[in-house]
Amino acid sequence: MNWIEDAIKNLHNSLHPVKVELNELDWKSGLSEKSERLAQHISAFANQPGGGTFAFGVNDDATLFTPSRDEAEIILNRLGSIAQNNLHIPIKLEHTSVEFEGEGIFFIHVPEQFDKPVYLRGKTIYDSYYRSAGQTLKMSRQQVHDMIAAKEGITFENRIAASGLSADQILTMLDFGEFYKLTGKPTPTGTESIAEGLADYNFCKKQKDAWSITNLGAALFARDLRNFPSLEFRYVAVRQYKGANNLDISAETFFYEGYAISLDKIVKYVMSLLEKTEGIIHPKRENKYPYPEVAIRELVANMVLHQSFEVYGMTLAVEIFTNRIVITNPGTPLIDTNRFIDLPPKSRNDKMAQAMFLFNLCEKRGSGMDRAVAGIEAMFLPPITIEKGENFTRVRIFPVKKYTEMTRTEKIQACYQHTCLLYEEGRELTNQSLRERLNMPKNNSAGASRIIADTVEEGLIKLSNKAHESKKFSSYVPYYA
Repeated sequence: MNWIEDAIKNLHNSLHPVKVELNELDWKSGLSEKSERLAQHISAFANQPGGGTFAFGVNDDATLFTPSRDEAEIILNRLGSIAQNNLHIPIKLEHTSVEFEGEGIFFIHVPEQFDKPVYLRGKTIYDSYYRSAGQTLKMSRQQVHDMIAAKEGITFENRIAASGLSADQILTMLDFGEFYKLTGKPTPTGTESIAEGLADYNFCKKQKDAWSITNLGAALFARDLRNFPSLEFRYVAVRQYKGANNLDISAETFFYEGYAISLDKIVKYVMSLLEKTEGIIHPKRENKYPYPEVAIRELVANMVLHQSFEVYGMTLAVEIFTNRIVITNPGTPLIDTNRFIDLPPKSRNDKMAQAMFLFNLCEKRGSGMDRAVAGIEAMFLPPITIEKGENFTRVRIFPVKKYTEMTRTEKIQACYQHTCLLYEEGRELTNQSLRERLNMPKNNSAGASRIIADTVEEGLIKLSNKAHESKKFSSYVPYYA
């Protein structure tokens, strides 16, 4: 039951999607007035990857509602009745009770349904719902069509973003000049010939007497993503704040062009903002920026390529605070976050990744995260952190910090990521290599040994086959080796 682990993690991360339902349920009055709203929640949960979970027994703003066993039974029966009778297909709920920070938590889980979209009984398929930023919202017609296409096995990239177009309209909506520049081919003469060149890459299609633009073509070469209903919220927002929170913003720019056009512009803009970052001094004076450009580029490319287009209403964001950079994209990772360095990328958007690779805009074979981590280590920065949310992935990088100022968790993650990077290079972690990674004094082998021991205790690394009686000369490999 993996949903339990995810639900508990959401509580730890103070996410609202599983907690906000408390004020939707007035169980003391028999839950009589909330049936349709609850049916909408269940519809939304059933439509999203992994389903969704109601949680009872957590602090919801002002009150702490901890249901007794009898009360939990009432809630389960009520929600179960709605799931069985108020949707066009009956849904069987799952439930469990756990202890969280000394309080009893009652979870009710709505499994993801294969036959989607799930909509309200007695209404049309367009009465389907989805979750976004902790809210239940009605699907647009485009979202319903996308979900049906996904069920039928048509990938997002192959779906049509705009249809019934002339060749002239294709060239107006897609930046064909940038396309031919990236391919290194001369631009043909004549609109039909130019459009046919785009069609060779599946960026557009000729259908009878009219042209269509695919989501792949729009995502990469749109002059403005907002012109395409399936991509109107997929622009990238870059924000810089004056402090460690988002209360006071100093700069904000939106990149509405397709990703093949905007990727370099985004990275260049982020670096220009970092050049102005105050209060961060790096020990290597030749470093103009507090963060390595290679890490920014690879993480921004990952944000774009590994986003889920099935998660609606969420933009992609790069947020610069005085003490960190946060990069967020819709969709949870498809692989274990502990295996980002060694495993080949598992992308939802293979055709987009292939195109970006062909245009030499990103790495395709999994070396992107390796390069990012190597750049972080070269500047002695704390480790990258990766957060898996309910429907998003969030990566954080931090400015330089002495190893003595790092938390125990940061030291362990730095040790683990360094071990993974070495293992990919055919090398193994040693006391000396960890001291070099963390910029520790050469005579502090005892401190490095403590960090290694803590990382072993966490189950993230293990002693290699090259055993040595002295821990000082022992070598280590990742747990998966």
